Amino acid sequence: MKEVGVKIWLVFSGCFCTGLLLFALLYNGLGPGQPTVVPQQTERSISEVAAAVSPSIVGVNNFQQQGDTYDQMQVKGTGSGVILDAEGHIVTNYHVIKDAARITVTLADGVEEEARLIGNDALTDLALIKIQVDRKVSPISFGDSEKLVVGQEVVAIGNPLGMRFARSVTAGIISGLNRLLATQEGNAFRLIQTDAAINPGNSGGALVSLDGRLVGINTVKIAEAGFEGMGFAIPSNQVQHVVSQLKSHGRVIRPTLGIKILGEVNGQQARHFNLPRDHGVVVEPIPDGAAAKAGIKSYDIVISIDNEDVTTSLELQEKILTRKVGQSIEIKLLRLLGSNLSQAEMVSVTAVLQDG
Repeated sequence: MKEVGVKIWLVFSGCFCTGLLLFALLYNGLGPGQPTVVPQQTERSISEVAAAVSPSIVGVNNFQQQGDTYDQMQVKGTGSGVILDAEGHIVTNYHVIKDAARITVTLADGVEEEARLIGNDALTDLALIKIQVDRKVSPISFGDSEKLVVGQEVVAIGNPLGMRFARSVTAGIISGLNRLLATQEGNAFRLIQTDAAINPGNSGGALVSLDGRLVGINTVKIAEAGFEGMGFAIPSNQVQHVVSQLKSHGRVIRPTLGIKILGEVNGQQARHFNLPRDHGVVVEPIPDGAAAKAGIKSYDIVISIDNEDVTTSLELQEKILTRKVGQSIEIKLLRLLGSNLSQAEMVSVTAVLQDG
């Protein structure tokens, strides 16, 4: 009886273990008739992205007058553009079409179309043009630039050196986000940095994620000796905002204080000149602007807006842009007394933001 009990126990144990093993296999989707569970992938290979997006990329030619007749127009510059919708709207860089007397667009099939300017925004280096559509075109899909992460793979597509190298594809990663580049007027903007190769003619082309969505418009690269792989793109969320304004108004309506930024004050400078505040932005009012009308003077130091400290030119600019045209703001300033940099008085003014 004892031997029989042992045999029964061994059989029961074997069946129990086998059952556990089969349950585990079935639970993990490896049993007969059960498909393997694979996480959904939206990313594609670079070649797939290039094939999907390239039809949305166009060449943009800037013709300028060289004489008194229409026939004497010559191409003064070439760049890239991105088709946005089935109606033929195309976004490109402002510097690509600047001062153009005539603009043409070369589509992916090689057909050249006349384009008209809808509007441009020199401040963000964006322009919106439109072609007459009598056939099917391939609009691009927008991605969310706020969701980009450093190290993410991206693809740049454009026309370096003109249409001879149309729709060239380069790949790289997001090297940095919120990179600040300043214009000659002192305006600073947050751009996407990438090491995907961007060359002359790529301007206005697409920076896309591996799901084939537009995350930026390529705009500039650092071309100085000793620098490699430092290209920049305008974030897609900003592009969408500007394009929407250009479609509706032909320009971007934004509040402006009417100043030129001359520099920033840091703690070391404040201690050296014995200033009562250790931060601020040095400004110069533009004639007839909101700042000039409010009584702001050259070399005044803006230290706060509506009781919010201003420490950098970007902070000052962004605080203005979050307000509305016609809105009144309270500005606190440090005003230097004559040429004596060690003496300054606190001044408070109210400015009404103008349409910039």
